[in-house]
Amino acid sequence: MGTSPPACCAPVTGQVLGEAEAVELAETLKALADPARLRLLSLIAASDGGEACACDLIGPVERSQPTVSHHLSTLVDAGFLVREKRGRWAWYRIVPQRLQAICDALCP
Repeated sequence: MGTSPPACCAPVTGQVLGEAEAVELAETLKALADPARLRLLSLIAASDGGEACACDLIGPVERSQPTVSHHLSTLVDAGFLVREKRGRWAWYRIVPQRLQAICDALCP
């Protein structure tokens, strides 16, 4: 927590992407290119207060706790979620600016 999400990329329709920009955008999209991760983002966004405990996400996505933790970590590393430890559980919130950056890169 405390780090700002990385800016994403130049709009793909605004200019020709350079190699580094294309790699960065592809890596960012790769983090989203999994049905379980998209469901997790959706579940967290729809949760009361816009946050959810990891313990409440296992059942809805029908994955094991280690698998859900792996997907959540991937989304945190990509800047789409922030994690806050409360006792023995981790709580997650969406980073709206990060999602907006992807929207801006794909649909300027």
